[in-house]
Amino acid sequence: MPKLLWDCWRLLNIDLVLYAMGCIQSINCKSKVFRESISVIDVKASIDPIPTSIDESSSVVLRYRTPHFRASAQVVVPPIPKKETWIVGWIQACSHMEFYNHYGDQGMSSWELPDLQEGKIQAISDSDGVNYPWYGNTTETCTIVGPTKRDSKFIISMNDNFYPSVTWAVPVSESNVAKLTSIHRDQSFTTWLVATNTATNDMVILQTLHWRMKLGIEVNPSRPLGQRAKLREPTAQEPPQILSKNEPIPPSALVKPNANDAQVLMWRPKDGQPLVVIPPKHRVWGEREVTTALRLHAGVMDNGIPVSASLQKPPGTD
Repeated sequence: MPKLLWDCWRLLNIDLVLYAMGCIQSINCKSKVFRESISVIDVKASIDPIPTSIDESSSVVLRYRTPHFRASAQVVVPPIPKKETWIVGWIQACSHMEFYNHYGDQGMSSWELPDLQEGKIQAISDSDGVNYPWYGNTTETCTIVGPTKRDSKFIISMNDNFYPSVTWAVPVSESNVAKLTSIHRDQSFTTWLVATNTATNDMVILQTLHWRMKLGIEVNPSRPLGQRAKLREPTAQEPPQILSKNEPIPPSALVKPNANDAQVLMWRPKDGQPLVVIPPKHRVWGEREVTTALRLHAGVMDNGIPVSASLQKPPGTD
């Protein structure tokens, strides 16, 4: 081939490559611009300024109801030019749990999340157990189906509280005699406001919240029913934190199981070996869950910028 033709051919190839790169870059830029254009106009987080209430109406269990944590956000999603679907909503995970029910000198029962307690995972999903990874699918999420010609503006909200039952009697005893002497609970949560593309699993973290719920209840089991329990502290909860810098979502917060299905009720006597009273409904971190979580987590973005987070397989999953 003559040198002139060869040079022309090389220049044509270079032009084609540059053109293709330009198209790809343009697509990536447009995608990045769209993600960065999703905005949060207003976000609110609070815990109701009321104390935990105690219910002694049952001769079998003590019930208590904590104040509600509440979060809401006003979000604006720009026009979606293509036929694609975005979901904006709340994802929540529990990062710490202490839940002890003391029965005098006999021991205590304890709701536990073993993999979280042992440090095998950073947090565990607090999804409703159906709509993973979302906390719920009513007021907690909003779905936008493209193409759209104008901004989509909406408010999404969520709330959470505790309303458990604790047996008056020792849970592994056949006796119905009240022995409960105190309850201690301390749980921490991270809540993310997230936008995700359902086709690509691309995720944009829009806001990160931290909140905590603590309570202590003293019980005198020898007193008449209705006069046994007294709220110790705190009477008011710490206000939630709205972080100025977003945090990455751990893979375990995006997949099954949720905290309710993974928790186990243990009986830990003062003397003797601990016993499993209620086993977990679902094992934590099987191979399929890890694979799914890592695939999802690889798309997690913080306002269009990749979040720095380890994608290595968590320990204890073999």
